[in-house]
Amino acid sequence: MNKLLKITWYACLALLAGCIEPYDPKVDNREINLLVVDGFINTSGVTTIKLSRAQTLTTKGGPPPETRAVVFIEEEGGRRYPLTEGAAGTYASAPLQLTPGRPVRLHLTTAGRREYASDYSRALVTPPIDSISFRAGEGKLRLYVNTHDALDQARHFRWSYEETWEFTSRFESQLMYRNNALVPRTDNIYRCWGSELPSTIVLGNTLRLSRNVVAEQPLTVLLDTSPKLFIKYSVLVRQYAVTPEEYAYWELLRKNTEQLGTLFDPLPSQLTGNVRSLSDPAEQVLGWVGAQSMTEQRRFIDRNDLPAGWPLVSGYEGCPLDTIPKPKVFPEPTLEEIIRSFSFGMMVPISYNLTADEYYYSTVDCLDCRKRGNNARPSFWR
Repeated sequence: MNKLLKITWYACLALLAGCIEPYDPKVDNREINLLVVDGFINTSGVTTIKLSRAQTLTTKGGPPPETRAVVFIEEEGGRRYPLTEGAAGTYASAPLQLTPGRPVRLHLTTAGRREYASDYSRALVTPPIDSISFRAGEGKLRLYVNTHDALDQARHFRWSYEETWEFTSRFESQLMYRNNALVPRTDNIYRCWGSELPSTIVLGNTLRLSRNVVAEQPLTVLLDTSPKLFIKYSVLVRQYAVTPEEYAYWELLRKNTEQLGTLFDPLPSQLTGNVRSLSDPAEQVLGWVGAQSMTEQRRFIDRNDLPAGWPLVSGYEGCPLDTIPKPKVFPEPTLEEIIRSFSFGMMVPISYNLTADEYYYSTVDCLDCRKRGNNARPSFWR
């Protein structure tokens, strides 16, 4: 994929004015169908590794998984720990407690009998996260992570995070269509929880500091127009201590994925991971498999934690509230016709107004929160 990006960049440069027509160069299939190894060796827990194949930027759908591989973790001169395949291309170990400082690596053999292994990596101990802080102002909510290593063993860090937020649909439906009738609603389509696992690469180091302390490392930014802050928002931050070599790999990957876009951006650099083909030394493999423990911390942010006057944005602002029958429309529909109008699923009844003898309704996208999330309350929610 890097070669494809480079070729496209050079084509744009030659045109000076930018890419007017898309340029689709011929690329060797061997440079597209690269093995991609995604994951790390968790020295204090379950290791999850995803294997897939690279694809071109224009290919639709997700990357094809590499299935039926034999995968295991091996200690240098020691034991082997197998990983078993669950979902296609996803391999997981049993919970492990590996010896800190001992070199370990990932070893795998594909169904096509091609053998690969990562370089041996010294198992690192990741210090705990001290706190997750935030500041709200100027239309933005900025989140930060704070940590320190009292043992002074790790100077390079990587973070990932998972977001969850509570929300409600525009109106609460009290009726539902079932068996050619409108009956009281028994399921919850009003209150849901959304979730997102951003692919943002967050890195930090303390090389230039006298103390091994990370203070307010920027994590993410939410605008005050974000529906994630409508009721309650939660972020789960995961922290990893990494070696200088792994840090350099992630930094290069971050630049390639986040800073490419104009003629004046740097050329995409060739990514060199630490996974090698033992069957063919000339074969390129994408991915870096480090070895470290992982620490995590969750932070909740409630509406009451935000400044007074913070916008109340649900994402349902354009949703209409309508009635059947409509005022001054004749002839009025019969009850049978009203009920039948809800049988198609696009209109959802809300309630019945006895005084006006009319039904309130709206669209399914405005009433069924499951269109944007899950109505099962997360076990960690409070």
